[in-house]
Amino acid sequence: MPTLATGGLEGLANFLDDFMGGVELISFSIALGALIWVRLVLPQLDRSTTPAESDQEASMSTLIGHGLRWLYLGAYVLAVSHAIALLAKAWVLQETLGHLPWAAYMGTTQFQAGFLRMLFSIGLGIATQNLHRHPQDPIRWRVVMGLMAAVALCGAWLTHGVGRFENREMLMLFTLIHQIAGAVWFGGVVQLIVFWRVARHSPPLRSLWPQVLRRFSSLGLIAVATLLFTGLPLAWSYVNSLTALIGTGYGSLLLTKVVLLAVALGLAWLNYRAGKRWEKGHSGPALHRTIPHIIEAESFILVSLLFVAATLSSQPPAVDIPHLTVSPAEVWNMFSPKWPQLTSPTHEELLIGEVQRATIVGKEPPIAASAWSNFNHNVSGLFLTVMALIGLIGYFRKTPWPRYWPAGFIGLGIFLFFRSDAQAWPLGPLGFWESTFSDGEILQHRIATLLAFVLGSLEIRARTNPNARHLRYMFPILCAFGGILLLTHSHAGFELKTEYLIQSTHTVMGLLAALMAASRWLELKLEPPAATWAGIAAIGSMGLIGLILMFYDEPIY
Repeated sequence: MPTLATGGLEGLANFLDDFMGGVELISFSIALGALIWVRLVLPQLDRSTTPAESDQEASMSTLIGHGLRWLYLGAYVLAVSHAIALLAKAWVLQETLGHLPWAAYMGTTQFQAGFLRMLFSIGLGIATQNLHRHPQDPIRWRVVMGLMAAVALCGAWLTHGVGRFENREMLMLFTLIHQIAGAVWFGGVVQLIVFWRVARHSPPLRSLWPQVLRRFSSLGLIAVATLLFTGLPLAWSYVNSLTALIGTGYGSLLLTKVVLLAVALGLAWLNYRAGKRWEKGHSGPALHRTIPHIIEAESFILVSLLFVAATLSSQPPAVDIPHLTVSPAEVWNMFSPKWPQLTSPTHEELLIGEVQRATIVGKEPPIAASAWSNFNHNVSGLFLTVMALIGLIGYFRKTPWPRYWPAGFIGLGIFLFFRSDAQAWPLGPLGFWESTFSDGEILQHRIATLLAFVLGSLEIRARTNPNARHLRYMFPILCAFGGILLLTHSHAGFELKTEYLIQSTHTVMGLLAALMAASRWLELKLEPPAATWAGIAAIGSMGLIGLILMFYDEPIY
């Protein structure tokens, strides 16, 4: 392994800093959702439906124990994610400035709020473990709830609002309430999934499932209403025009968040309707066979939504960069149908072109680099489009060969391995380890390449080997992870308009990857014909990603 240069890990630090934002929101949601679940949802259950008093007590003890375990797990993960984020920010500062100004860094609001939140999260985890051993102690309950309140309040100083000059307190308050509402929703969904997995093997708990679903649906409605009530003024404060909504990174991520929210609400509505039908005495098999898996698919969407929300915090608000807003026509040009570029400059031509640009005074368009990038994207799009077409044939013709369409991922991985980063090994002068850890963009490309290999290998085996069918659940999980990488993907450089136009395609592809993951999960879990339609939706999402890549045309300014 070659020795890394002094600044060789800056890319890794940047990537960790961005990724930890999503982990922080998820772990906070898990912890807060577990606390709300144990304190508000479980006590309201009517346990007269369980067969005996001993079964009632055992069931409630099991449920409380599971809830408290998730609470302290979320608290500890939150503490670790804040610690990693603080170290990553310090790392970036040191690599950028050549030294780390500790006093100045520790004096920032972001460091102080993050450090306090880390300490409170550790305290919350310890207090919850003590409560788990003594769940009837009211003093321990008050300590846990007080620490949770402190953890939530610290989050207000880690938002865009803290840096505003106008309406600072209002923006901080609304963002805090918005985060809490989202945490209650996602954390509750996690608890619903945990409850169902435990209840499948416990008749007393299984009998409580309709009640649990109905109780949480009511709580979820309140959370969603709060999200909308606080989200609208926040959106208007940070994005005050339709052009900014379409033509900035902040605006496009906000649109993506709205679409994911709408999909999650659609799935949640199915759960709510099932609960209402049970309440009216019309309980059907779907309550136990279909609804649990719809909730699982909902969790895929909500995880992606939380990562989008975290990525928003790293973007400048659209109102602050009106001079960097691109027009709707420029955005449309990135997605409009066009003939793919199937020829590429040689690697030598690319390097010569970049050297010439560096030695010429003034601004020279990166023609060779753009042609290289267009070829990479367009060929990748052809891979995915052909794979999607072959996959769709399998739903309409019962022949064995379409099941091998995931082999295209292996071919795509080989192609990306050689082509994704021309300046890095194996084609470029930068070594593998040096390039991987010195540039966050290259690091994400390496992960995407590995992901393509793994996706193709596992999915072929799952579809062709009856003894390896358990591997098929890895596809939606890895697909969701790939979507998160796309949603948090950034391009380095100084041309901010160009960066946004490129980012806009990655954002839409990340959204489609999240929909693909949820649809594929439903295909595996549901029965026909719902499973068939879910599978077609998953393959269709992959096909749309392929078309976006095939029509990709990198802007040159």
